[in-house]
Amino acid sequence: MQPFIKTIIPLSLLLALFTGCSKNTTSNTAGSGSAPSGEALLTGTELASARSNYTNYCAGCHGQNLETFVDRKWLHGNSPEALFKSIKHGFPETGMLAYDTTFTDTEITQLVRYIRQGVASGQKKQASKGKVFQAQDLSFTLDTVVTGLDVPWAMAFLPNGEMLITERSGILYRLTKDRQLQKIEGAPEVLAQGQGGLLDIELHPDFNKNQVLFLSYSAFKKEDGQTLSTTAIMRARLDGNTLKEQKQIFEAQPYARTRHHYGCRMEFGRDGYLYFTMGDRGGTKVNPQNLTVHAGKTHRIKEDGSIPADNPFVGQQGAMKSIYTYGNRNAQGLALNPTSGEMWLHEHGPKGGDEVNIVKKGANYGWADVTYGIDYNGTKISDIQKKPGVTDPIHIWVPSIAPSGMAFLTGDRYKGWKGSLFVGSMSFKFLSRLTVAGNTITGEERLLQDIGRVRDVRMSPDGYLYIAVEKPGIIYRLMPVE
Repeated sequence: MQPFIKTIIPLSLLLALFTGCSKNTTSNTAGSGSAPSGEALLTGTELASARSNYTNYCAGCHGQNLETFVDRKWLHGNSPEALFKSIKHGFPETGMLAYDTTFTDTEITQLVRYIRQGVASGQKKQASKGKVFQAQDLSFTLDTVVTGLDVPWAMAFLPNGEMLITERSGILYRLTKDRQLQKIEGAPEVLAQGQGGLLDIELHPDFNKNQVLFLSYSAFKKEDGQTLSTTAIMRARLDGNTLKEQKQIFEAQPYARTRHHYGCRMEFGRDGYLYFTMGDRGGTKVNPQNLTVHAGKTHRIKEDGSIPADNPFVGQQGAMKSIYTYGNRNAQGLALNPTSGEMWLHEHGPKGGDEVNIVKKGANYGWADVTYGIDYNGTKISDIQKKPGVTDPIHIWVPSIAPSGMAFLTGDRYKGWKGSLFVGSMSFKFLSRLTVAGNTITGEERLLQDIGRVRDVRMSPDGYLYIAVEKPGIIYRLMPVE
């Protein structure tokens, strides 16, 4: 078993309301502004109770100041009646649990008013231009690379200095050297609902020669009058602003009615194979420990989608041959450690218990037999945190920070940061710098507090660190100050 470091931060946990986790930034406190027309403001006692419940059960996903509810596309309506029904009875297919046993009807009513009154007073903000940020080892500013996006899920850097950006809505962009966005035709059709859409992008190791890239996304199909979805990967060749020779090289089985926990980060290993993550699709007790399904695993395939002969479960009857690890919940960070050559990943825990893990061939990471968290509505998932045969995380966050995006810092542009691991936080809206010694995480520094939901973190070939923030979608470059 490997040691881990546990990070404790003020209580603020995950709730997956309506359309998944996505937020805009706001500086106002709910309940202190104006009420919607015809709705009385919460009293002091009511406000304190509603704020406490929101902080403990909702803020991790939706922000301390209800950021995701501002300018929201309400999938199930935003009337008091619709919100009450959503909170009380839930929508399991989107990952929203029922809270009928967690809250009384009075508490739900107060929570509805708290949300609606917070939305009424919500305002947006973004990083101050020219501000110098002071970290432990250096100072830096933020260069605003591009604005006007919504949910920039991933970035990839082209050899000519341009950038490719995936928008979760299904659009693939080229960002030119003069910072103009150009749409690329030929991206896969996606189901942009809940946490689904156009997800990660990865360039082929020989992109300079073949212009081949890979896109992960939520594929869908109609069956018996229902729309089912799954995680899929497309291989294509980039020709100007068009994708050609598109081929689906991975299609997870089985399809599901749910709209969350798709994964799916991708990274090429030094062995030349494509590693990628797939979430459990909400099948907490069914998928992660079941080798006959793809969900809740890390996978390894060849660039054409075929299976490496030495994958750990190739010879096991009934097992999906692409599986490399299992017992994973929903990993949205995957990076090659430049020192060891091993794959590192982080994955979302439930209400508490986000993890950093080192990817080991055939390893079981325990979900959902073991966990450091509980379910979103406060119910217990497992009584144990360790188990024989389960590989322990090397780092956990309690409560959850909702990690997304992951990059090891290389090069010498950032004095004192070389070798650090950078992870975005969507729930607490900061950039985490984890110090690393061998296979141990020795500390954490939190940068850019309240910058927004950090969806992706990347190192550019010229040695700069980039982050993508969502709703509003902005990409920043960290510029060290001498």
